[in-house]
Amino acid sequence: MKYYIIKRVMATFPLLLGISFLCFIFINLIPSDPAEVALRLSQVPIVTDELLAQVRADMGLDKPFLMRYLHWLGDTVRLDFGHSYTNPSRTVLGELARSLPNTLILASLSLVLVIALSIPIGFLSAVYKDSLFDRIMRGFVFMTTAMPSYWIGLIFMWFFAIKLRLFPISGNTSLSHFLLPAFTVALSYISIYIRLIRNNMLLNMGQDYVLYAQVRGLKDGMILTRHVLKNSLQSCITAIGMSIPQLISGTIVVENLFAINGLGRLCIASIFNRDYPVIQAYVLFMGVLFILFNLVFDIIQMAADPRLRKES
Repeated sequence: MKYYIIKRVMATFPLLLGISFLCFIFINLIPSDPAEVALRLSQVPIVTDELLAQVRADMGLDKPFLMRYLHWLGDTVRLDFGHSYTNPSRTVLGELARSLPNTLILASLSLVLVIALSIPIGFLSAVYKDSLFDRIMRGFVFMTTAMPSYWIGLIFMWFFAIKLRLFPISGNTSLSHFLLPAFTVALSYISIYIRLIRNNMLLNMGQDYVLYAQVRGLKDGMILTRHVLKNSLQSCITAIGMSIPQLISGTIVVENLFAINGLGRLCIASIFNRDYPVIQAYVLFMGVLFILFNLVFDIIQMAADPRLRKES
């Protein structure tokens, strides 16, 4: 087990290095000159060639590409992402830290909804296969998987916020402001995990250990909950782990729709303002999240499943 953990951790470093290099390349492939963008956003009235050359020198843009990358990588390891172009008095790290709590609240509520709804619905759909409940849930899964999140959010906003006046329409000052956005983010994931849990349970219900448990005289409820459901959820651990960074990155549309001051709204504003340091830090942050959560939940699945430990 420890050798597997060491091997997975060591394999993570080249991935992190590769993501940082790709992130640096993509930002530098943008045709706009970062020095000119910074001057425009600083509302400099006249941009001369001498001033542009001075700013380029101050930003290190006159150095070779590899040297600039190594310098940026060193600053990134120290969590120094530079200053925002739109707010030169604020650091990029400060902008991310200011927006991150709202995004984490939204993603956490979405994850709670996904787990609380998908597990019992998927369980009941498998137990009562081809029943009216199962057919309704399969239709629900089919429809919600095909719906884009912004369209679902607009429907929820119109019905629950405008018509019924049950929830506020925008903002992030209280918990009630996050309920509609959280359900909007979680709905597509709920559909995915209902189908995944249902299919896994149906597969496990046909295994030999279920027949042996019935021969031993165990009750059906105990067999389904303690054996079938447990084994079905083990195969979902990695998928759930990868859903966490997807929930965080997937809030970008919903945050702008419901006017929540989170990372997604910060990223969209930075794209429109060409605030390259913020965009670069956001993309790098999301890439690191995906790698780290994949690592952690691979180790958790290895620890929870003896078959994987034996193969390793």
